[in-house]
Amino acid sequence: MKVISVIGSGTMGNGIAHSFALAGFQVNLIDISEETLKKALQTIETNLDRQLVKESITKAQRDSALKNIKIFTDTRKAVKNSDLIIEAATENTEIKLRIFKDLDSWCKPDAILATNTSSISISKIASATKRADKVIGMHFMNPVPLMKLVEVIKGYSTSDKVTSAVMELSSKLGKIPVEVNDYPGFIANRILMPMINEAIYSLYEGVAGVQEIDSVMKLGMAHPMGPLQLADFIGLDVCLAILNVLHKGFGNPKYAPCPLLVNMVTAGQLGIKSGNGFYNYSNGSKDAVVSAKFRKKV
Repeated sequence: MKVISVIGSGTMGNGIAHSFALAGFQVNLIDISEETLKKALQTIETNLDRQLVKESITKAQRDSALKNIKIFTDTRKAVKNSDLIIEAATENTEIKLRIFKDLDSWCKPDAILATNTSSISISKIASATKRADKVIGMHFMNPVPLMKLVEVIKGYSTSDKVTSAVMELSSKLGKIPVEVNDYPGFIANRILMPMINEAIYSLYEGVAGVQEIDSVMKLGMAHPMGPLQLADFIGLDVCLAILNVLHKGFGNPKYAPCPLLVNMVTAGQLGIKSGNGFYNYSNGSKDAVVSAKFRKKV
């Protein structure tokens, strides 16, 4: 594989483009507006510069990576000759189905179509195409340039050949690929999201405050970040969407999102991206919000 297209230039998309470009691949980064794409390029350049300062890459590698990225607002033109297309759009099933239907008709027959979805069924996404054997999940972790794991999700019809190719490709990025099967939440979020949800319930029920809950998990379980801070980092809307997929997919009440999480998302309190979540980020740092605000009324 030589040419990689990435659809979506947000946090995950620009991180994926960064990783492939640094590994020597030609990357076509796609989004709906040129302004958004230019902002993504600035982010990639800033992150490469950080790696340069830390001496984890050389200046030649940094300059080469930037040259390897081309930006496009015309998806059809960008993907025409791509060997692998990775969709990193918003976590919405209908949007992804529409994208994959278009990709199937625009891409060359042997192109592999991958999605960076964190919870949506690969088999369902593949059903929008006539190449279900070439549709696969590549779930990168945030921040992509730093995190080693790639969850490689094999759909019901994904071929062994395609799976092996994607596993090998992920290794070439310096990542550690882990193959999993296509069930709601896969492995990472099937385990992570119930933990985050339980932390939110503990706050909601007044068991402990925000900082206390996060401190217990950091100091007692050696987690680098507490579950409430992590939820803010992921995005509370994303956490809610994944829990809803788990709840619907398994029909098990243990995956039902905490009412506090639902209320916060409804109110637009989404974590870092909105400036407020379980912590307040408006002053450029992280301050815990008064816990009484989160407790349910008795």
